[in-house]
Amino acid sequence: MPVAARLWDEEILPSLVDYVRIPALSPAFDRDWATTGELRRAVQHLHDWVAARLDWLPGATVEIVELPGRTPVLFVDVPASDGAAGPDTDTVLLYGHYDKQPPTTGWEDGLGPWTPVLRDGRLYGRGAADDGYALYASFAAIETARATGGAHARCVILIEGSEESGSPDLPAYVEALGGRIGSPSLMVCLDSGCADYERLWLTTSLRGLVAGTLTVRIATEGKHSGAVGGVVPSTFRIARMLLDRVEDAATGRVLLGSANVEIPEERARQAAALVEAVGDGIDALPLLPGVDVRTRPSAEIELDRTWRPALHVTGADGLPSVEVAGNVLRPFTSLKLSLRLPPTADVDAVAAELAATLCVEPPFGAEVTWVPDASGPGWNAPPIAPWLESSLAASSDAQFGRPLGHVGEGGTIPLMGLLQRSFPSAQFVIVGVLGPGSNAHGPNEFLHLETGRRLTAAMADALVAHAERETR
Repeated sequence: MPVAARLWDEEILPSLVDYVRIPALSPAFDRDWATTGELRRAVQHLHDWVAARLDWLPGATVEIVELPGRTPVLFVDVPASDGAAGPDTDTVLLYGHYDKQPPTTGWEDGLGPWTPVLRDGRLYGRGAADDGYALYASFAAIETARATGGAHARCVILIEGSEESGSPDLPAYVEALGGRIGSPSLMVCLDSGCADYERLWLTTSLRGLVAGTLTVRIATEGKHSGAVGGVVPSTFRIARMLLDRVEDAATGRVLLGSANVEIPEERARQAAALVEAVGDGIDALPLLPGVDVRTRPSAEIELDRTWRPALHVTGADGLPSVEVAGNVLRPFTSLKLSLRLPPTADVDAVAAELAATLCVEPPFGAEVTWVPDASGPGWNAPPIAPWLESSLAASSDAQFGRPLGHVGEGGTIPLMGLLQRSFPSAQFVIVGVLGPGSNAHGPNEFLHLETGRRLTAAMADALVAHAERETR
């Protein structure tokens, strides 16, 4: 049995199953996380798994680092193996996160967010694929590289606890641990997706994010809708008017100038190649019968998902449930907004324009407030070095049996933009296991186990290629 597959079956999977059971909600969804203790329980679980495996890695260390008032991070430092080329200070940084999204509803019978279930080569449960597997795969890639006779440079594994909240704690850790991290020449992030489970997919871009809560108030208390309806506008109506300033409701086009960018020709070509290889993915979506969202060519749909802004309302307050809703004009409506941004958009400029657009000259003189929440920059991959491109292509052929694919992601990983600004000459490998149907953040989330095994082996190949690049 290949080394990576054996490690997954014998060492990783039992611990990952136990990790799924831990309701380690990201701090945005558990404001009392420090008291709840589940985030600390999750990071301790990962720490203990690594600590039990350090005997075969002389000089390697694992530590939980916790800055005051911030979610803890796991910091693993593995010295270079014997035979690694290049300077002793050369470093690979491998990144992931252990915090999780909330459980949500709609799980199938027999499945649940904190109930790990192995079925048909998949591990179901919250956080296994997003992103609990990252620590295990990163460490196993190092072990696989050594066990197969390959060399690797010094490796630092950084696993954070606030990614699902927009990584508000991460910049402080990057600064505090900067001296220990060093200057990585290769960044490996295992928190992305794959367009199918048949090949290695290299992420070429990530969208940015601006989020926050829009609140509209018009009265001090609720009033009978029969008495004031037609006179006092509803706060929901006003909120709709404000959203119309940001988004064309008929087309979904975001109207903010700062949120729209020119799409690079290379990314447009890659989007066309992706849909030629695997389609646009719409048939795999859980759409109701008769729903048709193919209003544009498939390549344009892919660019809509990865390179164009999109606005969503992800939560609301002030709206009673249908069961208890009376005929009352409500005094306020609050909407949680999530605005996904093109990879190269200026997130600060968009945040400022969004706030100004929502709050200026409110209709009817209503009280309108905008409270910013999670935000993060997008990321566009720098040019890939020949040694890395050839390694990834060979790994896709060897481990998956298919050519390497390139995919843009609609999600956000704030650390990537931060690291690219901090280390502009570094190479990036952003990959992941979130493929068709894996449903990260939603019900029935699963990890495709064979993809995890193959991806681990491919990352081991990348570590070896990085260590040998000076001799190529």
